[in-house]
Amino acid sequence: MNNILLVDGYNIIGAWPELTELKQHNLAAARDRLIELMAEYQGYTGYRVIVVFDAQFVQGIAKKHKNYRIEIVFTRESETADERIEKLAIELNDIKTQVIVATSDFTEQWVIFGQGALRKSAREFLIEMKQIEKKIAKRVQRIQGERPISKIPLTDEIAETFEKWRRGNK
Repeated sequence: MNNILLVDGYNIIGAWPELTELKQHNLAAARDRLIELMAEYQGYTGYRVIVVFDAQFVQGIAKKHKNYRIEIVFTRESETADERIEKLAIELNDIKTQVIVATSDFTEQWVIFGQGALRKSAREFLIEMKQIEKKIAKRVQRIQGERPISKIPLTDEIAETFEKWRRGNK
């Protein structure tokens, strides 16, 4: 079965402490950090991840683009993220696909259930993300302990860049 995670971008930014703090100073930085976290989530779980942002916060943007392997959708100015997520849940949900929506928007949750999608609250999603980050850190630590010593001395920063390339991140 294929799993697709639809993320209500600004809802999650407003609910996760790290992102809320970033948003107070720089909304674009909060969006970028959410996208980085979703790339980690996608890399760990193998889920297809689509993050939806309301265009009302980014005037003039109505496009879809990919960053890492994450799909990022900015709604049209007359469309809300909730509306786009509902449409995507209908389009993507089939017998071979389980759609999961990450949001704490109560109204949206009921509509999502009606489409056969599952819901993950922002709080549940944050707890899951922290567990994944711990597992990733343990795995990296184990791999670093196992990897052969390079004949070419690499700084930690360069080694991290190579690791991102290996995972398909830019």
